[in-house]
Amino acid sequence: MKKTLNGSVFKQMILNAAKILELNRPVVDALNVFPVPDGDTGTNMSLTLQSALKEALACQSGKIVDLAEAVSKGALRGARGNSGVILSQILRGMCNVLKAEEEIDVKTFANALKSGAEVAYGAVSKPKEGTILTVIRMIAETAQSIRRKCPDFETFFKEIIEAGDAALELTPTLLPVLKKAGVVDAGGKGLMLVLEGMHKAVLGEAISGDVVLPAEKTAEAGLEHADITNLADIEFAYCTEFFVINLKKKTTLADIERFKEYLMTIGDSVIVIGDLEFVKVHVHTNRPGNALTKALELGELDKLKIENMLEQNRALLRKYEEEKKEMGMMSVSAGDGITGIFKDLSVDAVIEGGQSMNPSASDIADAVQKINAENVFVFPNNKNIILAAEQAKSLVENKTIHVIPTRNIPQGFAAALAFNPELSVDENKANMIHALDAVTVGQVTYAVRNTKLYGFDLSVGDIMGLDNKKILATGKSVSDVTIELIEKLRSDEEIITLYYGQDVSEEDANALKDRIQEKYPDCDVEIHYGGQPIYYYYIALE
Repeated sequence: MKKTLNGSVFKQMILNAAKILELNRPVVDALNVFPVPDGDTGTNMSLTLQSALKEALACQSGKIVDLAEAVSKGALRGARGNSGVILSQILRGMCNVLKAEEEIDVKTFANALKSGAEVAYGAVSKPKEGTILTVIRMIAETAQSIRRKCPDFETFFKEIIEAGDAALELTPTLLPVLKKAGVVDAGGKGLMLVLEGMHKAVLGEAISGDVVLPAEKTAEAGLEHADITNLADIEFAYCTEFFVINLKKKTTLADIERFKEYLMTIGDSVIVIGDLEFVKVHVHTNRPGNALTKALELGELDKLKIENMLEQNRALLRKYEEEKKEMGMMSVSAGDGITGIFKDLSVDAVIEGGQSMNPSASDIADAVQKINAENVFVFPNNKNIILAAEQAKSLVENKTIHVIPTRNIPQGFAAALAFNPELSVDENKANMIHALDAVTVGQVTYAVRNTKLYGFDLSVGDIMGLDNKKILATGKSVSDVTIELIEKLRSDEEIITLYYGQDVSEEDANALKDRIQEKYPDCDVEIHYGGQPIYYYYIALE
């Protein structure tokens, strides 16, 4: 019977949790209430936990304090989607308690669960019961009540998992939309899988299968993508390039290899390529003279070039500071047409994301960091990305993120259009938020499962017309459903704008435009290529 856990077991708990969550990701995805083709709760939670695992595996220390810091940091940076962000906050709260101990006992773990629940609730502006929050809270309450009578982890975990399962079964009674759909909360289910994986680690059971950890992003070329804040951190100042020609008769290939090894002792970015006829050399070093002297032992030098990278970077920093703006904009987009429109609206950075793949807090923070502005307005354009955007605030240095809570692409366009560089940050923020209420938005997509919802009997493949909250129209024809949706959305708006997706031809989109114009002759009807996946049309009424 285990009464304490060390760093090795804690790391295995995170590994098991990540594996079991990834294995059951499709199960969790399938629990999403709306029958739209997103199903991303399991995916978001899995990717969040994989980011935490990646940091834990990279941690060279076996101490709980270091592992807990790594898990908390990884989860924070990798958090995506509402459930992923909440999971990251649960882990953050737990790690805040665990890192204070050299070994974890049941009392400490119970306190960690309590802290996890408190931090998670604090991260949500309007906590909703019947969600993952309810499940973690009830687990934490049970943990506090049994921590004295269950001194060993095997018994303790059995009890809290039973409490969690009961809480999960309770979610449909607390959240009517779950009851209507006949499912339990997807985030709560994901959390129970995490605990199940941890329990197996406590029991010494491994979980088969591999976890594909998030790949490192390759740096994009160009100053606009550079981490300008690190330009001055150069260890080797002089970029030294030259050719060795007319090599001496006594020079051998082994001499060239030894020359390369010598350069590696006085610098980095070493390139030595060639043969006994010709050698090209490149090295970053603080002793270019030593590199040249050593090369002269091989042969003659030609086309020497030595550049002071410190001075180059000072110039870049001066240019960066001179071009810095007070305000910039960053948007999440899905579809090349949508991205092009945002860029036409002077949005500084656009990252890919949306219903089927939510960007992480780190993705958002990295994009913001590359914008040369002190204040950056962020348009999430999806309700499931807003929390990650808020979390990105803690990952950005030397600038301020202002999250405009755009829930869809047309709202993002409206916010970008409201931007005026001549106004203050506060005035722009107020105008952007006000602009969200000035546009009525509809979306047309398809059902991915059979269900009964909002009075509609839906079958797989049925076309659905949605507003921000519910289904308003269904049918078999994309055009017919779109027209019905506009009819139900419209009051006295004079402009109807449609953005058609990747599965709609330009011919069909123009034919629909003509039908709408005929139905509403007093309205201006506009149509634009969006190229977005999943949604046949985004509709904006103004």
